[in-house]
Amino acid sequence: MRNPFGLDRPDILDLAPPQPRNVDETGLTLGFLTDLSIKFLYYAGVMSGVQIADELGLPFTGVVEEVIHFIAEERLVEMKGGKGFGRASFSYTLTERGREVAREAVRRSSYTGKAPVPLEQYSSLIRLQMQDIPFITKDDLIRHFKGLVLPDDFFERIGPAVNSSRSLFLYGPPGNGKTTVAEMIADLLAGEVFVPHAIEIDSQVIKVFDPLNHKPIDLDRRVQPPPMRGIKTPVKRKAGPEFDRRWMLSKRPSVMVGGELTLETLDLIYNPNTQFYEAPFQIKANGGMLLIDDFGRQRVHPTDLLNRWIVPLEKHIDFLTLHTGKKFEIPFDQLIIFATNLDPKELVDEAFLRRIKYKIEVTNPTEREYKEIFKGACVAKGIRYSEDALRYIFDTYYRKNDMEMRSCHPRDIISLLGDVARFRSVKAQLTKDLIDQACESFFVTM
Repeated sequence: MRNPFGLDRPDILDLAPPQPRNVDETGLTLGFLTDLSIKFLYYAGVMSGVQIADELGLPFTGVVEEVIHFIAEERLVEMKGGKGFGRASFSYTLTERGREVAREAVRRSSYTGKAPVPLEQYSSLIRLQMQDIPFITKDDLIRHFKGLVLPDDFFERIGPAVNSSRSLFLYGPPGNGKTTVAEMIADLLAGEVFVPHAIEIDSQVIKVFDPLNHKPIDLDRRVQPPPMRGIKTPVKRKAGPEFDRRWMLSKRPSVMVGGELTLETLDLIYNPNTQFYEAPFQIKANGGMLLIDDFGRQRVHPTDLLNRWIVPLEKHIDFLTLHTGKKFEIPFDQLIIFATNLDPKELVDEAFLRRIKYKIEVTNPTEREYKEIFKGACVAKGIRYSEDALRYIFDTYYRKNDMEMRSCHPRDIISLLGDVARFRSVKAQLTKDLIDQACESFFVTM
């Protein structure tokens, strides 16, 4: 169970997967590791035992030394000398037979990254890591969202949804900050997770680590989770055995997809040229947040897309399919947020909405909220605020044209006003002339 209030949470390094001590503990076969090792040699030409171990992300002692012993006995490599003692420092190069075997290995799969972790190990650690997400309090939300003007009851609605770490539907008119709220929730889900470079199943490789969505953490500059709220203390790298280097410690992932989302991108992406897979969005988001932005604007019908999510949302597992036809189970463990400008009742049926536990409408601002946002926009641009100017905008543009207010309008109007002032080489201020040109450029009125 997760610890309420995030107090005395265990360090994520307590969950670190230990370094394997032999080939069996890697969960991979000797044949798989042999293929990967000779592919490194095939592309590099000459490598030492230490370099091969570093490329594999596995310890030399007990693991890589066994691989080298095997490929040496099979006469796939020959030693080229070394600067130290033992096979770890010796340099190796492929024999003619080794190059032939390596070419065959490349034809099967050209993957040459860190050795993958078996699916079973991945599934086990992902489920453990989700238990480490800290609970969020109302005070946390107020501090984190202090730069936004939000309805009084917003925190009461959003807090339980964030703490559930399951599913959330944000809906409402465009321009009121749904995407901004989702991005700030992602920032609020502070913490770290272990992300594998790749996963192995049936000798097939699925590449998971993505530098766009996974931000590696420098262990030497890392801070320890606070024993008491608000207190952070530096922590040195743990003494003793290091964790399995096939995993990378990363900030909790925050993956955002929009109109490019299709049914195909929710399954494994197989490249027939390289003959290995790229993990889909939801796998890259495991342990963090997945935002489906502009839901309903995708190139696939919303009903088809949502039917794809029914089992993952209810069971917290997903099913993916290899190109061989084999289907397998994988964790679906993340906070998933759907954000849409469309009416949810027109997008999805009741059965699906029931599976999304939290539905929160992000409404248009009231006049009081609009005023606060407008004041903040003026301060940000160094423009003196005027009640008369704001009243003029309300009367001339909103009421006269029966237009709805949006939270983004003040920022955009003030920005346009500044552009006009700079073009005219005059001071940016809330004069009728500058307001009119900014608003007439911004609003589309009939």
